[in-house]
Amino acid sequence: MKITRISIKRPTLVVVVFALLTFLGIFSFSRMSYELLPKISPPVVVISTVYPGASPTEVESSVTKKIEDAVASIEKIDKIKSQSLENVSIVILEMDYSANADLAIQDAQRKVNAIQKNLPKDCDPPSLQKFDMNDFPIMQIGVTSNLPETELYDLVKNRFKPELNQIKGMAQVKMLGGTEREIQININSNKLETYDLSILNVTNAIQKANLEFPTGKIKDEAGQTSIRLSGKFISTDQINDLVVKYDKNDTPIRIKDVAEVTDAQKEADVFVRADGKNSIGLLILKQSDANAVELSKSIREKLTQLEEQYKPQQLHFNIPKDTSIFTMDAAHSVLEDLLLAVLLVAFVMLFFLHSVRNSAIVLFAIPTSLISTFIVMYLSGFTLNLLTLLGLSLVIGILVDDAIVVIENIHRHLEMDKSAVRASYDAIREIGLTVSSITLVIVVVFVPVAMTTGLVSDLLREFSITVAIATLCSLFVSFTLVPLLSSRFSKLERLNPNKPIGMFVHKFESGIDHFSSFMQHTLSWAFRHKIITLFSVLLLFFSSFLLVAKGFIGSEFMNAGDRG
Repeated sequence: MKITRISIKRPTLVVVVFALLTFLGIFSFSRMSYELLPKISPPVVVISTVYPGASPTEVESSVTKKIEDAVASIEKIDKIKSQSLENVSIVILEMDYSANADLAIQDAQRKVNAIQKNLPKDCDPPSLQKFDMNDFPIMQIGVTSNLPETELYDLVKNRFKPELNQIKGMAQVKMLGGTEREIQININSNKLETYDLSILNVTNAIQKANLEFPTGKIKDEAGQTSIRLSGKFISTDQINDLVVKYDKNDTPIRIKDVAEVTDAQKEADVFVRADGKNSIGLLILKQSDANAVELSKSIREKLTQLEEQYKPQQLHFNIPKDTSIFTMDAAHSVLEDLLLAVLLVAFVMLFFLHSVRNSAIVLFAIPTSLISTFIVMYLSGFTLNLLTLLGLSLVIGILVDDAIVVIENIHRHLEMDKSAVRASYDAIREIGLTVSSITLVIVVVFVPVAMTTGLVSDLLREFSITVAIATLCSLFVSFTLVPLLSSRFSKLERLNPNKPIGMFVHKFESGIDHFSSFMQHTLSWAFRHKIITLFSVLLLFFSSFLLVAKGFIGSEFMNAGDRG
């Protein structure tokens, strides 16, 4: 084992290597983003088409079937699902997992464009989009104030929404509900007949008058200035005084002569309430590579600033839903379990190894392996999610295996009256192949999971690679850092059975001896009664399948969980 010999003879090299790995690991951990689950992007294309005023039957025959026939020839389509609703057609293409969603949406766009001329004239152009988990909002915000409803709507739309869009990682801010200002022109049909006018005359007059267009430019020594003529209405009086046409006597017929112009509110089709109060809803969508937790933190800081700025207007932002809270709670719970697992492992090692120093070496080796794993996770684009953190929690038991086997064998060689350096080297040389085989078996089990395809692969890829990398790091630590520390600090320790710690450890050893004796008697009985033992094992084996078949154990893809 040349690597172990180098580690023992050149301790400075090992210290520098692990100091570098620790620094890079901590840096990588600080740059990684938190997510609830790994990124899942199933190849699904959604084609939605709006057909105003059409019934579901008409939508199906005029739009849905034509789109289905057009896209049916696209390669690697697994299923085509469609819904024909009133005014809307929705066609969903579920592709094989081996398909590229970006290429699929391009093919679908070409097919739809080819048959667009065959769709009804009143039909809007079909909209294609790729299903993405990032399309779901990470925050829902309710905005309330003592301002009039139309003023609050304009403030949110023209001030708050642009400011929130400037935050790093923001993809889109969607508005829901609220009361938008609307200028209503209520035409009197009787007066139209009296003046021999039609609604088209009125709408044409308004459209021609409500314009804004460039009129030229002014050049001087300083530069060039563009001139625009703004002819848009700025008050209802201007609309009232607008001339529709002149009668036979050249008397102007104005809007106010045939209609009533009111500054009103647009009819609401979506109502948003937060804590029972009418509100304006904001849905926050993040960019695909953005950190949801950092984005949520930045948004909350911005909302606090706006509340302070508009304090006289009693502006308040209510956040009924923020996915980052549950994400961080889940991540912190797993990290706490991870820390607790490391401490408990070191505590248990104290009872078995009878040495505070050896327990400290194990306690030092496990975090070193974990921190080094963060480097590969960061370079691979992984996030700190439930599955990667679960992988790190699971791998604690695997990481400690290598260190325990090495330290236990070093301890055995120390009992042969060898020096710490010689004991460390001889122990590794003796069991190096065994430790390597233990580690590589774990790697061989988990790495193939990352090479599969499908939805389950998307979920378990980061988990399996995290476990494999952490296990390889533990192998490297057990061949370098553990023998180095053992060669410098390990020594035989005899606990005094009269002291509290020694008394407790000896009682623990006595319990282990009784358990070993019980297992020996059990094995002896099993060897004497081979038929009964074999029959019992087979009965238990097949009975375990009946637990699922008879419904005692249910099945589901993923537990819904309790988010409080």
